[in-house]
Amino acid sequence: MSSGDNHFLFWPEALKAGAETVGGKGWNLGRLARYGFDIPLGGVLSATAYRYFIEYNHLEEAIQIEKEATPDNIGSVEMEEKLARIREKIIDGLIPQGIQEELLTRLSAAGILDKPVAVRSSATAEDSGEASFAGIHDSLLNIQGPDSTLKAVKACYASLWTPRAVAYRRKMNIPDSRMSMAIVIMAMAEAKAAGIAFSCDPGTGREDVILINANYGLGESVVSGSIEPDEYRLDLNASIMEKRIGRKEGITIPGEEDGTEFVKSGAAASEQVLPDGSIWELGRLTLRVYEVLGQGEEHQDIEWVFDGDGFILVQARPVTALPRYTCSGIKHHPDMWSNANFRDALPMVLSTLSWSRIKNTLNFGFYMPFQMVSNKTPAGLQFLKLFQGRAYLNISLQQWLYYDVFGITPREFNAIAGGHQPEIKIDPKAPYAGTKGLKRIGNALKLFLAVSRIRKAADKYFDLFINTSNKLLKKDYKTLPDGEFLNVINDLERARIQFSPVFCASMFFTGPVGRLAKALEKTFPGRGNALANALMAGSADITSAEHGYRLLEMAEIAREDADAGRYFSSGSFEPLSWMKELPDNSRFKQAFISYLEEYGHRGVYELDIINPRWREDPSYLLNIIRSTMENADLSQIKARQKEKLAKTWRQIKPGIPFYRLIMVKHWLKQSLKGVEMREMCKSILVKLLEPERIMYREIGRRLAERGVIGKQDDIYHCTVTEIKSILQEDWDGRGLAVLVSERIDRRKEMEVLSPPDLIIGDVPEYVETPAANTGDALTGIGVAAGRASGSARLINHPQEGEKLKNGDILVAPSTDPAWTPLFLKASAIVMETGGFLSHGSIVAREYGIPAVVNIPGVLKLLRDEQQITVDGDEGRVYI
Repeated sequence: MSSGDNHFLFWPEALKAGAETVGGKGWNLGRLARYGFDIPLGGVLSATAYRYFIEYNHLEEAIQIEKEATPDNIGSVEMEEKLARIREKIIDGLIPQGIQEELLTRLSAAGILDKPVAVRSSATAEDSGEASFAGIHDSLLNIQGPDSTLKAVKACYASLWTPRAVAYRRKMNIPDSRMSMAIVIMAMAEAKAAGIAFSCDPGTGREDVILINANYGLGESVVSGSIEPDEYRLDLNASIMEKRIGRKEGITIPGEEDGTEFVKSGAAASEQVLPDGSIWELGRLTLRVYEVLGQGEEHQDIEWVFDGDGFILVQARPVTALPRYTCSGIKHHPDMWSNANFRDALPMVLSTLSWSRIKNTLNFGFYMPFQMVSNKTPAGLQFLKLFQGRAYLNISLQQWLYYDVFGITPREFNAIAGGHQPEIKIDPKAPYAGTKGLKRIGNALKLFLAVSRIRKAADKYFDLFINTSNKLLKKDYKTLPDGEFLNVINDLERARIQFSPVFCASMFFTGPVGRLAKALEKTFPGRGNALANALMAGSADITSAEHGYRLLEMAEIAREDADAGRYFSSGSFEPLSWMKELPDNSRFKQAFISYLEEYGHRGVYELDIINPRWREDPSYLLNIIRSTMENADLSQIKARQKEKLAKTWRQIKPGIPFYRLIMVKHWLKQSLKGVEMREMCKSILVKLLEPERIMYREIGRRLAERGVIGKQDDIYHCTVTEIKSILQEDWDGRGLAVLVSERIDRRKEMEVLSPPDLIIGDVPEYVETPAANTGDALTGIGVAAGRASGSARLINHPQEGEKLKNGDILVAPSTDPAWTPLFLKASAIVMETGGFLSHGSIVAREYGIPAVVNIPGVLKLLRDEQQITVDGDEGRVYI
């Protein structure tokens, strides 16, 4: 008999059969087994066996109560008696002989026929994302011997027809016809302790908490709620935040025969059930289940057993009714998630390792401005989520908090953040009126002082983190013992958290830009932003702009270097062979080595650790140099910036009062310093990534060598929790290679999906792209002054940059620092998303290139080589 004909399925077969055949509980256990979690020996008696049982005993008509049993009459005596008769007929029924024989034969093959087993219901709609059926159907523990096992199977079948089971189906609008009963049968785990664990707090809805309940003995006392268990609350690093030792009035133990007994706890009732080390281990295990079964997006509820040596999982299911945890002021408004803030730096499907590394740090960073000034902002708010592998920001929460705490209106916030999201509804009164307004002014002042303190000390912070990065770069990771990697990972996590206040403050370093524009607006109505943009051209020392200037210098040097000229013009040009092909006395080679020493930590879409740094692979840089050698002229660009700046001052000085000119110069100086520091913060954050990438590559090499993963680069498809669990020897890595392979396939599937602009509640929404005709004007945000006409060049990724010709208008979805070198070839910039302070806006102003951002669907509206005009003063693109 092939496995396809079997009614009792071992875990791998159960996984393959799917939830419709083995129920949610059985299928999830199959998944856990596949991915290397410890679960008991056993398998699942399929739902097909239940249907055969019903037919064999002629019970089809008896269970046809779909119309008869309604929410109104399920509690009536008449209906309860009818359901009791159905259960009695099932208990008295016979399991077909062939199914009996197969079940007992396969239990014997598994080595558990004569051992105590757990017989647990696994209905076909149970333990799903739609409905949990928690505690609805029966599970029987400590069942001993073949006869008792067969009786227990029928008892689980009968539990499908209790009043509570039928009432739950009616409540969840699940037809009886959709429900069949599969049965999990597995060995009883020896339980020193047991309980439940959640990857969230199911009571409050907080997603930054792991919640564990524990008692001695079997988990039945915890699951049933018959005692007060120990409660342990952990953070997302599996560190203990709080412990509450429960009264533990009794414990559940196996009975001498079938079933269990509830006995008094005795002296142990006042003791902590799990030692701290085991709590940490269980916290990591809970996170792993969340990251694997829930894919880091759907929280999980697990039942666990501790046998004195380690943890065995006996159930896992999605948390189906998590309360919404948000600020009271927007509880009436659905959560609105936007990708606007991430489309500059993280527009892609993120690698598993990157998301698991940065999610908590970024969430902490988004929370910090409010923590700095107010202790009334609820802890544990979630600002981030993944959707189809891409990062989204809770923009409605951000709009509300910036308004509620600082008085910044949703419209003002959107102008800064960019994106195409609507505004939440707020109190129409002036934000600074009344007592609440005074509090907002006070909070704004506190934030200003906090940011000022950090800004003054920024150079010290920068030096500290540069030294940390350099120190970590000097480590010899190839000789580092496995256990030492944990210390490095923890050091890097601490460094990111320590850097969070600086990175958070950097979002406000550019505040003076708005004050500069307002000061100019008073004298030049309608032109304040445009003049402010023009004054900033070529005036700042912006690190991400500087590496573009330097790259243009490289192109000029290459043009004058005969050896470089031969290398770049070769028909067999190979970027990765530059060190070998160029002689040591090549001026270009020496200059490029120097360039990589300063900027080699950066890369294309550099915030994802999966992407190589330029020091590892400078192909992108060398291809840009090759494409710009012929026309590179940095002096011309600098002269153009100088002339633009001089022209702007000539417009301003004659018409502005002397005292206001002093203010303009002050705010200009502060603005330039602010954008310099903001971009430097990003550079340093990326600098910390370089040693981290080297470290994880070494871990990947070792795991591949041991056969835990297929190849070194598979490490990017593992979570930090999984890596830590292996390094701490909680887990041997069994099942990780299969999991990685599936994640890679899923990533490829998600990469071809078009990401929605918004997710409102759980519904993805795409901003409509209006039709555009010749003569139309597309309106966005003007972020860099000036006007330019030329051919539109549609580029979706910086690697396509060779298509951009000198004088073309670069049209892009968004830009991170890797796009910067392309700006110097463009006559203007147009982007689908972005705000006044996004990276592309800052660099376009520095380069003196007209730029308009935040035009929805512009890549669909324009054609390659279409003639357009970009007006950065008005924020318009003319077709």
